[in-house]
This record gives sequence, C-alpha cells and structure tokens, in this order.
Amino acid sequence: MGVIDRLVGGAAAAKAVGEAATSVAEVFVPNATKKLEATQAAYLAALEEHGAEFQYIRPGRFDRIVNGINRLPRPALAFGIVGLFVYAMVDPVGFAQRMVGLNYVPEPLWWLLGAVVSFYFGAREAFYFRMNKAVAPPPATLQTPDASEENAALQAWKAGEKPAG
Repeated sequence: MGVIDRLVGGAAAAKAVGEAATSVAEVFVPNATKKLEATQAAYLAALEEHGAEFQYIRPGRFDRIVNGINRLPRPALAFGIVGLFVYAMVDPVGFAQRMVGLNYVPEPLWWLLGAVVSFYFGAREAFYFRMNKAVAPPPATLQTPDASEENAALQAWKAGEKPAG
C-alpha cells in the first residue's frame, strides 16, 4: 500500500482516482442501484396518481352512464344473434337477401371486426382472470380409519384367506 500511496500521492488522491474510475464506468454501464431507485420512485408516483383518481367513492351521473354503456356490448351481441335466428324463421327470404349482402363486405373489414371483438372479450377475460384469483382451501386433515371401518378385503388378507376363483 505504501508504494501506491507514493505513486498516486496519498489516500485522498487514491480516493479521487477511484471516484473518477467509477464515474467513467457509469458512462458505459448505468448504476444498478440508482436505476432501481428511479424505477421505484416512478412506480410510487404512478400508484399515487392512480389512487388519487379513485379517492371519491360515489360516481357521478356521467360515470354511471359510461358504466352502463360499457355493459351493453355483450348482451347486445348475445341478443342480436338470437334475433338473427328469429328473423331467419319469420322472414327467410329477407334473411337470405341480407346474408347475400354480407358477401360484398371486404375481407379486411371482417378481419378488423374479428380483431375488435377478440380483443374486447379477451381483455375482459384477462381482467377477470387476474382479479379473481381463487384461493386454494387449506388441505383437509388426514383421518385414520377406525377399526370398525376397515374393508372386508383387507380383513380377509390379514387373516390369510385366499380369494375364491
């Protein structure tokens, strides 16, 4: 250590060289601790901002209207499909004419409709899948059977009886 002190110029100079090397290294490789601290601060800020949005418990009229509109697509699609079956039974010729008209819809539009419906229902399913994690019940305690509950085959085996046949 004495040689290094003489070459560099003392403990303070060695410390300065070490700090300089650290700052040069941080140019090429970011400091992991500072990165984690910044990530945590950003997460806490986002969480606080999100919590501020829900601090008022009672929704207003607009919120209730939007919630009602958000609940319409699934029942509308279900009842619409049933309605198509009823329409096919009531007016088969009109139904056939409208179904022929669907042939003129361009294929990219069908893909777009499929994507919208898939993402809508997929997002809802993913939401409920994430939110409704089923908690497994605790395992039942094992009970040993009473001597009166033993089965007849086990009793015969213990007695040394041979099976018929």
